[in-house]
Amino acid sequence: MRRCERAVVNAYRELREAGSDDLIAFRACTTIYRVHHPEASMQEARHLVAEWIDHHVIRGDDGPTEGCDCD
Repeated sequence: MRRCERAVVNAYRELREAGSDDLIAFRACTTIYRVHHPEASMQEARHLVAEWIDHHVIRGDDGPTEGCDCD
């Protein structure tokens, strides 16, 4: 898993476990993604964050995902 992807997924899980609602956690994770990738548009960040949360958190899949080219 990419560093930015791991940061997003871990932050989402931790925020939800701490009682944050879904939208607040999602927005925070979009910000985290954009810290890692300031060149990304807000739309791109939202799209990838949503995909990663669905893939890793909702479906519990640990396989590869689409996304950025970083390590």
